[in-house]
Amino acid sequence: MRIGILGSGLMGAKLGTIFARAGHDVVFSYSHSQKKLQKLARDAGKHARAGTPAEAASDADAILLAVHWSRVDDVLQQAGDLRGKVIVSCSLPMNDDDTALVVAHTSSGSEKLAKKVPRAHVVAAFNTVPSEVLFDVFEARRRKTRPSLVYCGDNERAKRVAATLIRDTGFEPVDAGPLRIARYTEPFALLVAQLAYEGKGGPELAYRFERF
Repeated sequence: MRIGILGSGLMGAKLGTIFARAGHDVVFSYSHSQKKLQKLARDAGKHARAGTPAEAASDADAILLAVHWSRVDDVLQQAGDLRGKVIVSCSLPMNDDDTALVVAHTSSGSEKLAKKVPRAHVVAAFNTVPSEVLFDVFEARRRKTRPSLVYCGDNERAKRVAATLIRDTGFEPVDAGPLRIARYTEPFALLVAQLAYEGKGGPELAYRFERF
């Protein structure tokens, strides 16, 4: 699969690296430093390269949106025409100092994003775990029991793409339903962050749902 990374900070860099190491063709983009993008591509291996947001998006089978909420409009503008594209978004609608959601209860950041790109197919995923756990989960991906990862979206093809990427990363995908369910998953992400960064044991934290 060809994957464009829009935003190469903590989440974008780690997920893009994992996707590349899982065998996908990855283009890293949107960083303050071109040197950082080049280093990311080198470290991720032969399946990765650096590019512009437009290059990352143009031939992509899936796009990972991994920028701060304040940068969403800018990166979308640079990415260009996204009609028909699958956009897997891990961007939470946080305020400038990352202390609270700016969209909640009656809508969600994912729904707001879908309105910005009405001809693309948005899936909310990967924003309910801290970046610090991603490499550990990937290294443990062959274990029989995997941590869960919730995702939601309105387009079934896009959700199948997201579920594939979730499995390739080492998680067990949990389909939470339509995109409006992001109204619940986004606050849940803050709960996980509270446990990861303010609780005991460090941020290498994942979760698992079990049915009895």
